[in-house]
Amino acid sequence: MSPPKYVDLLLLAAALAVFLLGGLPLLGYAVGAAAWLAQRLVQILAARRVASELAAGKRQRAMAILAATTLGRVWLMTTAVLLVGIAEREAGLAAAILVLVLFTVSFAAQGLAHLFGEPEGQGVA
Repeated sequence: MSPPKYVDLLLLAAALAVFLLGGLPLLGYAVGAAAWLAQRLVQILAARRVASELAAGKRQRAMAILAATTLGRVWLMTTAVLLVGIAEREAGLAAAILVLVLFTVSFAAQGLAHLFGEPEGQGVA
């Protein structure tokens, strides 16, 4: 049994309750959530593009797309956290912690899915 592919999105929804009950800055949640959802959309679109390039036999192009979108996603989240941190320090810290937790959970879920033998092409790159 593999872990859910979208466990990070479930955690993101649960984090809203934590932010509301804990009195944490909602600006931090909004920016962190928006950055996370944007990078997930890029991840899904990139995975589809990589799959089509691999099906066409263009391995180098597929790897280039994967590398570029991975770096772009990191820069997207980092820039969002930095900008909100400049605007409001506490919101920036809250956004940074939210993104860090989401990344850790997502990374662990992808690792477990790979460990438990999810067939190639089924997961999101």
